[in-house]
Amino acid sequence: QLFRYATCPEVFMMLTGLLCSAIHGAALPIMCVVFGRMTDSFVQSGQQLNFTGMAPVAAQVHIKPTLACKLIIREFDIEASMTKYAYYFVGIGFGVLLFGTLQVMLFVLTATKQTMRIREKYFHAILHQQMAWFDTHPIGQLSTRLSDDINTINDGLGDKICIFVQFFCRFLTGIIIGFVFGWKLTLVILAVSPLLAGSAAVWSKILATLTSKELSAYAKAGAVAEEVLVAIRTVVAFNGQQKALYETNLVDAKNFGVKKAITTNVSLGLTQFFLFGTYALAFWYGTKLSVDEPENYSIGRVLTVFYAVMIGSLSLGQGAPNLESIAKARGAAYSIYNTIDTPRPIDSSSKEGLKPDSVKGDIEFKNIYFKYPSRKDVKILQGMSLKVSHGKTVALVGASGCGKSTTIQLLQRFYDPDAGEVTLDGRDVRTLNVRWLRENMGIVSQEPILFGTTIAENIRYGREDATDEDIERAVREANAYDFISKLPDKLNTMVGERGAQLSGGQKQRIAIARALVKNPKILLLDEATSALDTQSESIVQAALDKARAGRTTIVIAHRLSTIRSADVIAGFQEGRVVEQGTHKELMIKKGIYYSLVMQQVLQQLSHKGLTCTGINCICVYDVQTAGGPEEKEMVPDVPFGRILALNKTEWPYLVVGTVASLVGGAVYPCVAILFSKIIGVFSEHDPEVKRQKTLMFSLLFLVIGVVSFFTNFLQGYMFGKSGEILTMRMRSQAFKAILRQDIGWFDDHNNAVGVLTTKLATDASLVKGVTGSRLGLATNTLCALGIAVIVAFIYCWQLTLLILACVPLLTGAHYVQMRAMRGHAFKDSSALEMSGKISTETVENIRTVVALTKEDVFFGKFKESLRKPYRSALCKAPIYGITFAFSQAIPYFVNASIFRFGSWLIAHCYTEFENVYLVFSVIVFSAMSVGQSSSLAPDFAKAKAAAGRILNLLAKIPVIDIYSEAGAKPTNFVGDIEFRDVHFSYPTRPNVKILQGLNVSVAQGQTLALVGGSGCGKSTSIQLLERFYNPASGQVFADRADTLSLNLAWLRSQLGLVSQEPILFDCSIAENIQYGDNSRVVSQQEVEEAARNANIHDFILNLPEKYSTRVGDKGTQLSGGQKQRIAIARALVRKPKVLLLDEATSALDTESEKIVQKALDAARQGRTCIVIAHRLTTIQNADIIAVIQNGQVAEQGTHSQLMAKQGVYYALVNAQVSH
Repeated sequence: QLFRYATCPEVFMMLTGLLCSAIHGAALPIMCVVFGRMTDSFVQSGQQLNFTGMAPVAAQVHIKPTLACKLIIREFDIEASMTKYAYYFVGIGFGVLLFGTLQVMLFVLTATKQTMRIREKYFHAILHQQMAWFDTHPIGQLSTRLSDDINTINDGLGDKICIFVQFFCRFLTGIIIGFVFGWKLTLVILAVSPLLAGSAAVWSKILATLTSKELSAYAKAGAVAEEVLVAIRTVVAFNGQQKALYETNLVDAKNFGVKKAITTNVSLGLTQFFLFGTYALAFWYGTKLSVDEPENYSIGRVLTVFYAVMIGSLSLGQGAPNLESIAKARGAAYSIYNTIDTPRPIDSSSKEGLKPDSVKGDIEFKNIYFKYPSRKDVKILQGMSLKVSHGKTVALVGASGCGKSTTIQLLQRFYDPDAGEVTLDGRDVRTLNVRWLRENMGIVSQEPILFGTTIAENIRYGREDATDEDIERAVREANAYDFISKLPDKLNTMVGERGAQLSGGQKQRIAIARALVKNPKILLLDEATSALDTQSESIVQAALDKARAGRTTIVIAHRLSTIRSADVIAGFQEGRVVEQGTHKELMIKKGIYYSLVMQQVLQQLSHKGLTCTGINCICVYDVQTAGGPEEKEMVPDVPFGRILALNKTEWPYLVVGTVASLVGGAVYPCVAILFSKIIGVFSEHDPEVKRQKTLMFSLLFLVIGVVSFFTNFLQGYMFGKSGEILTMRMRSQAFKAILRQDIGWFDDHNNAVGVLTTKLATDASLVKGVTGSRLGLATNTLCALGIAVIVAFIYCWQLTLLILACVPLLTGAHYVQMRAMRGHAFKDSSALEMSGKISTETVENIRTVVALTKEDVFFGKFKESLRKPYRSALCKAPIYGITFAFSQAIPYFVNASIFRFGSWLIAHCYTEFENVYLVFSVIVFSAMSVGQSSSLAPDFAKAKAAAGRILNLLAKIPVIDIYSEAGAKPTNFVGDIEFRDVHFSYPTRPNVKILQGLNVSVAQGQTLALVGGSGCGKSTSIQLLERFYNPASGQVFADRADTLSLNLAWLRSQLGLVSQEPILFDCSIAENIQYGDNSRVVSQQEVEEAARNANIHDFILNLPEKYSTRVGDKGTQLSGGQKQRIAIARALVRKPKVLLLDEATSALDTESEKIVQKALDAARQGRTCIVIAHRLTTIQNADIIAVIQNGQVAEQGTHSQLMAKQGVYYALVNAQVSH
């Protein structure tokens, strides 16, 4: 199933690859045979020497020993036999080079081709799923599927399989050679190997559970951190920095971390102990056999069997991770192939269905029942019937959730009704071609989605073959011509991701142009103006009225003033149409429509007419993140000493750990010396001497095993403990340092919440990799290499020089191989980023893509973006193959040269064969151990960068420092606030001037209202008063003292802030209200009093757990109005002298708004109050109303004064009234 997208040639290529890897696998065991034969001939040369007993004779006759040696060597030509073996080695090496290259190259090529095919098929399948499918599959998940899961499949299809086959063949050949050359010894060694395999398996199991426990323990702390950082403005405003419960959750994570470190190292120690035990057993038994049956077992045979079997059984373990990645790939493929195979009842790519030549535009809904597939228990439409005649405008009204938008979605066939039918010109829409149906409709929705391209391209998505004239006509019809012609690139201006560079009204008009350019017969307007401010709204509304002429139009609106001119108004209630008629008829009827209109009218107390409800404001914070080019964070290079200093307090742990590593470093050189001594034993002739010596050496092997176990355990415990303590300290310090920064720092998108939480999670834990374990590794390596080189030079300096020259080659090869083991299945991430961007943008805005029937356009773009990474991957395949094969073949060539030179040295009597083995094994073993330990080492570069980032953060002291004690704390604060000639622009967008000389003041007990268009600096002034930012010039005074001279924490404790979208924390209601004053313990009595004043006490008492009810993450368990009132109670509990209300009611529906407004009016009594509002009705009774335009006060006075003046305020009020 995994390979179902492979073509025939690809299957053939993969089979060839498997054959090559099988041959490659057999190479190493075959080399063992050659090695054994070679050892035999070396031993023979040694035996010659002992046997003739020439040395004593030579001594008597005064011949020089070297001469004597030469006399003997002549009888046995060691050089010739060595040359033969050297050729064998080289031959095997070339074979490995060839087959290794082929196996990897073929697999990477086929995997790349298949992966690309899967990516395309999967994306195509997603694009053509029905909407119901998107309701149940979260969008973020789809993007990860497209990137991570398909990369996982790629891993499984790639070189992992052939490497597994290679290891498996190595295992088979090893065992077979073992049985052929000496079955008794083979059985003994095989009896021990389950111990090795079993211990490894058990440990990995324990490790996995510990890791997951450590992660979940940290996840708790991470959640706390995230909650605080998301709500950073709230935290800062209420001085809640000290209250975050981050540290308490870190202790568990630390304890699991220590356990994990100990476990890892104990398991390493045990493995080594078992390994050395096996050595001891094999050599002891091998000597016994060679004494008992010399005709069957020579030392060469013993070595051949020992190595072939050991290599065989170890390679099973090495091959296993590759199987795991194949299993993972199958898991990932399961869900992806499932999606590709899902039947699609509503498929826009299908050719089926009628495509009538013309559309009149008669629409009828007949007795429709419907519930969303993702929420089966909520009935949306229950027998809804509605008729829309062609060319007429029908408006749907009703409370939210009564099925208005659903109706439009059924017409577009995003869903099919459970019962009943929707017809267009008398035909059931299910019989029509889906694509044709959608092409004949233009839709403008509440939040228009634009794609990250130019304005012209965005409009062209409405109709591909639109000419420039068509676009211009659509733009004029949509009232967008003026603002577009003012832009520097006009229609070719990029709109930014999701249209972020444009304002709401501009986006909305472009969306209208996009709907009009296809000249649809049917126009669907879903709340098209609700998200706009008064000025933009009237422009967009005019555009819509123009667009409706001569088309069948269905309009949904919350603001009833926008639909008075509709031909038919249909009132919805509980999923059916309960009344329909014109505005006049329905007003006489006094049904649903009447009550909705009256509710909206009542809000306009002193003026007859209608006001605008709905969300009028664009959240202030989103805007600031848009600007500024990405700067890369500069990380200073941190010296190792400074990082060690972080761990100063744990020095006893570090010292013990380092000593343990020193001893551990000596283990491998000792093993090598024993090894060569054992081989030397075989040149003895006396069987008794042979026995005694091997017994002694075998026991020494065991001793080394025990030492190795203890050093590993000590290292693990000491470094683990010190590392985890360090991690915990770094995390809590970093968290404190983050909370200390000023708001301007959080605005910078390099410090987005996600970035910061990841920093806390990963950077701190990376740092521990630099301190303890790093020291241990360094001492271990130095010790091992030092001992090895010294010993080697003492025994035979000529050979040592040659070997040292080869060492870089060997370590290089080893390193390349370790990297290859980690999966060559490439992650060509930067190139795939482009396709990721396209797929994410498409999937996130799938409704828009589908409504515009532009699936194929985006699919084409996606295919195009895959082209480049695909080509580069094809080019890389041969390179991977060659590097892999090279790393595998190098050791063969090195062995050939070393032993050939060794034989020359023996032949010319510069050394003995035992020394050749000693030098060879001591250096090879040490190099191996260094390679092993460095592959386990945490990535040093990453850790160093992480340490740099954290130290950077800790050293950063912001201008507005909440931890500083400086500044005055006046005892009697009344609450006179004054802004004097304030200039300001946000640090992330220094070129956009927000305030340009703001002068406004408010005396104690007065209410000051700030009004004006979006982005004129209303909220900014409140943020300056809270000292989230400092003004660029000018001053903000509180009680005639410059706020810069006051103590920051004290100043904030005098202000109570209720913002537009109140953020609550995931704890009980009482705790949320208590958060209002973090300087003391707030009693339950005060909490209840604040709740009473905020008009929510009764609501809380009706909850099952009353004040201990948890509010859920970000307060999700409560409605908007309830959250808003808790936020008011929270602000009141600190008894602030100044109350700041930033759009506190704009996001609420009419009903909740009344309640909250009442609470606010009560809260304002006797306090200085600054209010920001878009809905002018809410602030008519303010003492001073200041109209802000372009960052300055345009006019100020009471409501009646300003109305009399007939200036800016008058115009704003009228704009809302004329609605």
